[in-house]
Amino acid sequence: MPVTLKNRNGTLTAFIKGEIDHHTVPEIRDAIDDAFVSIENINVLVLDFYDVTFMDSSGVGLVMGRYRIASARGITLRVDNLSERDFRVMKT
Repeated sequence: MPVTLKNRNGTLTAFIKGEIDHHTVPEIRDAIDDAFVSIENINVLVLDFYDVTFMDSSGVGLVMGRYRIASARGITLRVDNLSERDFRVMKT
């Protein structure tokens, strides 16, 4: 599975692995969104990109979609461990 979820003290962390592209985004997105529905009292959502080896524009869409959902629920979104290249993509 390209994502592992851990919930600790109101922080849901999604550890994403491998490539983020149009083939893998649906599984990652569904896992995170299902956790939003099933876990109560989430205050922070962390998307951890430490083990991501490639990301295309689908990854940007993944982050933006989770941002919209988190914001609507009053949840803070944090993106950790972006590569320098992916950080530049997200920043623009």
